[in-house]
Amino acid sequence: MNIGYDKPLYIQPFDHRGSFQTKMFGWKGTLTEEQIAQIAAAKQVIYDGFKAALAAGVPKEKAGILVDEQFGAAILRDAAAKGYTTACPAEKSGQEEFDFQYGEDFASHIEAFNPTFCKVLVRYNPEGDAAMNHRQAARLRHLSEYLHRTGRKFMFELLVPAEQAELEELHGDKRAYDRSRRPRHMVDAIHELQDAGVEPDVWKIEGLDRTEDCAAVVAAARRAGRAGVGCIVLGRGEDEAKVESWLSTAARVPGFIGFAVGRTTFWDALVGWRDGRTSRAAAIAEVAGRYTRWCRLFAERAEGR
Repeated sequence: MNIGYDKPLYIQPFDHRGSFQTKMFGWKGTLTEEQIAQIAAAKQVIYDGFKAALAAGVPKEKAGILVDEQFGAAILRDAAAKGYTTACPAEKSGQEEFDFQYGEDFASHIEAFNPTFCKVLVRYNPEGDAAMNHRQAARLRHLSEYLHRTGRKFMFELLVPAEQAELEELHGDKRAYDRSRRPRHMVDAIHELQDAGVEPDVWKIEGLDRTEDCAAVVAAARRAGRAGVGCIVLGRGEDEAKVESWLSTAARVPGFIGFAVGRTTFWDALVGWRDGRTSRAAAIAEVAGRYTRWCRLFAERAEGR
């Protein structure tokens, strides 16, 4: 089975669409051209921060961006021209059930931008709605087969939200769910999706507190001939201390090749710039500094394996 990606991969993700529109700018409904341009300008600040980090020493061969076509088309084109690793989402933003942003026309959009990775975000709890899980898996297999048939890489962001009944059993304690149930659900979800013919090259995984849970996820991702498959850890918009903890835990486990930390890297900087409290140059420097920090932290912890 010729799948996988096991080189270091330090992703700066900013493919947020719905959350950018509603939470960063407070806009609802159909956007005007001016509003679209403002969101694109905000994403350019993040991209300039990424480039500043590379200019200051982050290794280009380990770095990459994840940005959407809707607001980041110019960024994707520039990044490709500069030889950066790129990833672009295929999913419709803000949906509980995975579906394609561009329907059955997804292939032409992937081919137009030719990213290093096609990325999906999927909410999949094995204890959840079985019919919905089955529908999602069928769509994802369709995408997986297309990507591998055309020699493209597949990045799969797996979110495993708690079912309402589980939260009730845990008296609403989401942290308890993260510790006691989510790790097992993640392994089961990976197995189910693989068995359904969904074959990511990289799994983008919610942070885990325990080394043994990270190792179990890697074992699931790499089972049955999938030895080259990599895992990266995401930040979930958590505070810096929590992100540092997750990165440190994951980096010590062979098979975790990097991270994708978005909002924790750029959100505060962009809010300051949006509100006029921070200059554009200062916002870029803040993004660059945080991204560089995650890169150094992960690399240092990984060296100690």
